Amino acid sequence: MQVTVQKLSPVLVEFDVEVTADRVKTELDKAFTNLAKSARVRGFRPGKAPRKVLKTMFGARVAADVAQRLVDETFPMAVTDQKLQPVSNPAFEPKELIENKPFLYKARFEIVPEIDAVNYDGLEAKRPKVDVTDEQVNEQLEATRREHSTLEAPKAPPAAKEGGGVTRGFDVLVGGDTIADAGAKDFQVELGSGTLLEGIDTALRDKKIGDKAEALVEMPAQHPHAKLRGKTATFALTITDMKERVLPALDDELAKDVGEFDTLDALKASIRAELEKAQKEQSENTVAEQLVVALVEKNPIPVPPTLVERQMRITEQEVVAQARRQGQSVSGVGDELRENIRKDSEVKVRAGLLMAEIAKKEGLKIGEPEIEEGLKELSEQTGKNVAKLKAEYSDPRRREMLVGMILENKVLDIIEAKSKIEDEK
Repeated sequence: MQVTVQKLSPVLVEFDVEVTADRVKTELDKAFTNLAKSARVRGFRPGKAPRKVLKTMFGARVAADVAQRLVDETFPMAVTDQKLQPVSNPAFEPKELIENKPFLYKARFEIVPEIDAVNYDGLEAKRPKVDVTDEQVNEQLEATRREHSTLEAPKAPPAAKEGGGVTRGFDVLVGGDTIADAGAKDFQVELGSGTLLEGIDTALRDKKIGDKAEALVEMPAQHPHAKLRGKTATFALTITDMKERVLPALDDELAKDVGEFDTLDALKASIRAELEKAQKEQSENTVAEQLVVALVEKNPIPVPPTLVERQMRITEQEVVAQARRQGQSVSGVGDELRENIRKDSEVKVRAGLLMAEIAKKEGLKIGEPEIEEGLKELSEQTGKNVAKLKAEYSDPRRREMLVGMILENKVLDIIEAKSKIEDEK
């Protein structure tokens, strides 16, 4: 086998592969021998049809099968011999396979670019200040009170207001016609919680039990109900019940209910510590993001389009999933957002290639001790048991992702140690 390599760009390669005539003959002989054992040819007993007849009847199919097998067997060998790392599926252009003649084919594919050196000395970044205020602690404390609050029937019939629970029935009309399966009875909601469409939330404010209200709402084009998609719907509302949210007193008893705290001061101290931990993690993440951007700017290497497209698909899926978790009905991203995702994906891919080269240069390797430590850190972050995480990451693909995360963190530690980081005042 002879291989001629043509580098069309730093990330695109074309092979011209020539398979010897002897190899072609051997593979064709083998294919016709196997075919003769199973072929059913009128006038000949099984396995006795001469090759000339088989060639007339099945020659084109045999040639195509042999050509495909030769490509499948020789291409990986050629890649290994040339010490290249493909990142895309190759596009093959095979020539006609003819007996007693060499078989030729082209293969074009993207590769990881050669990186002569990576400059990661003296990168600059600013570390955001970690500063938890009393106001932030009090906000979290109020959120904790809300988590331990209850909805209770009011002593005197009030008007509907933010934070109160409202039980309502409603019909949905489009063009004056009631949509039979779009309404509901005894449907409980909380005003101001963000779960209601804005027009409905507004229409229910200041109403009392037994009151009726109407709200006009422009329904989204992707609404799950076919009769409401893109329509202007009228919601005919009736309040059937109402409750008030009752917050617990801000005292030591609340602290005891929340967790293992004897006093309110102990609860506040715990909240402050958690906020400081979160701010510190965010601060370190901000530093890492700045260093990655600086690394990419200092080392403008080319990136394979296939890797960028792959990263884009991952990011777009994350964006859509996040939107759906927030109650939005979306099927994809717009052109402007997609362009931003493309730019971000190029940075991520370029950074990944550079960091892989740094890991190689520094001789970084991830063994069982590092994986154990990584699982412990994941356990602290997620609250999951280490044994459970081990089971989850026993899957080869997930384990590979974990190893990649650990390696990336080690590379970032090395980069940060060589960087100029200024603490923000």
